[in-house]
Amino acid sequence: MLSAYGLCTAQTTITKAFNDPVAGETVNNLTVNGTVDNSTTGANVTFNNASLTLGSPFTATYSVPTAGEVTTFPGSTLKQVSSGATFMYKQSASKLEITGIIIPDATLNLSANNGTFISYPTAYGHTETDQAQGTFTSTTANGLCKGTINISADASGTLILGSSTYPNVLRIKSIQNFNLHLPTDTTFLFPVGTLTITAYSYYDSTHKFPLLSTLQTVINAPIAGINNQTTNTAQALNLMTLSTRELASQKEGLKVYPNPAQEFIEFKGGKENYTTAKIYTLDGRLIKTSDIKSGKIQVSELPSASYFIEVSGKDNKKSEASKFIKN
Repeated sequence: MLSAYGLCTAQTTITKAFNDPVAGETVNNLTVNGTVDNSTTGANVTFNNASLTLGSPFTATYSVPTAGEVTTFPGSTLKQVSSGATFMYKQSASKLEITGIIIPDATLNLSANNGTFISYPTAYGHTETDQAQGTFTSTTANGLCKGTINISADASGTLILGSSTYPNVLRIKSIQNFNLHLPTDTTFLFPVGTLTITAYSYYDSTHKFPLLSTLQTVINAPIAGINNQTTNTAQALNLMTLSTRELASQKEGLKVYPNPAQEFIEFKGGKENYTTAKIYTLDGRLIKTSDIKSGKIQVSELPSASYFIEVSGKDNKKSEASKFIKN
């Protein structure tokens, strides 16, 4: 990823330009030993998880769904595989939506009404409720599912994770509540079970993926022989390694400077591999496109604020993004 400096004072906002996953990315994570404290809410708080330790590494990979997977989960444009779970997503300019969830005990297919995973942009104080509907299958039963997804950026502040401290962290909470119904209950009057998925994700301003995330799944489906089965997982971003795209950028040594900038942004190291730069506001609006063959971009006309800059090559398949401050 492009090197960036002086960003610690920027408010963290989740945007499509910076945070939307891309097919071909590999994210390196570490398991978390201990119980994550997700109880703190509000602004300018401290998420104290100093007692946690980090364990074994594992990866999350993003890819383009196969034709068969798109047939099964209509509208899917992205697949994530990590730790025995598969998530199918549909990407748009304003949202990342869930089209399917495949976990060891059940599969949810939300083709009737996709559920929101995150909306762009999302900053502290954002809340929304979405409806989702589809089918569920397991080894012992199958039927219909319908429920709500509640998303809130309910806390911001400083994250203490083990011996490390991260400022300007935004915490996003997602609660997915589904009722399970028999295939014949098309009016959704008589639930035969429930599935609740609660997720917390901690983002900062300089990393694309969450620094820390937790996931709790509770399934109660007596018809399938499952009674309040609870699974808890937690993971941290492995900052000792970088994603596939980050490794490529680091190898080429591309840097943006000065940061903060007043008149120009310049590039050094590997700039011959990039031809175009796009500058976005923090809410994801494209405000400038520039050729970077000269190695610099004029930014003097931009209002004083924080921005995203994305650079790409001739084929637009390779791109990197980071933040900069215009004084």
